[in-house]
Amino acid sequence: MRIRKKKWAEPELRVCDFFVKNPEEHAGNWRKAFQKDQPLVLEIGCGKGGFAGQYALQNPDKNIIALDIKIDMLGVGRRTIVRLFEEAGKSADDIDNLLLVNYNVEQLDKVITADDKITRLFINFCNPWPRPKHKKRRLTYYKKLEMYKTFLQPDAEIRFKTDDDELFEESLEYFAQSGYAITYLTRDLHQSGFAENIVTEHERMFTEEGKTIKFLIAKQQQS
Repeated sequence: MRIRKKKWAEPELRVCDFFVKNPEEHAGNWRKAFQKDQPLVLEIGCGKGGFAGQYALQNPDKNIIALDIKIDMLGVGRRTIVRLFEEAGKSADDIDNLLLVNYNVEQLDKVITADDKITRLFINFCNPWPRPKHKKRRLTYYKKLEMYKTFLQPDAEIRFKTDDDELFEESLEYFAQSGYAITYLTRDLHQSGFAENIVTEHERMFTEEGKTIKFLIAKQQQS
């Protein structure tokens, strides 16, 4: 998703207590970056922060790292998260189980390692990269799925949502190619009865356009 330059984003993030300024310093030690030692989950391509903010509010017993490559998007995300907490009767000072990280997912294994023991990975409405020469950039591409194994716990889940039919169907092939088992699958999430869904900004927009939301949960197959 493209976003216009936000001149205020970087200055606001520099003074934000839940923005990580030097993520490489936490590689293998992310649990200590949080105030409480709790199960660690990761969202890549967190966008405007709606999912991460809701997740942090609904799961105070979990710590979430929300990562995006675009600093301007993270600036918007910071404001979104603060607003969500304020609407819940809390303040920015109460945001102690969420960290925003600016990093390129292509090099994710440099900042998150096996010692971090990620228990769940969320991929929500990532760029579908429809052109054949660009498909390797997809966050569900099989080489990316192999990289995620370096920091996911053996029983960890990957939860993936998209509105894009081609991306979803081809992602099923990527998961199989990388040795993941699909433990849950629906091609119409909102009619599936799945109770744990957190609606994102993109999800609301695509649903209003009449698109159905595709969703799956995958785990590494144990030998």
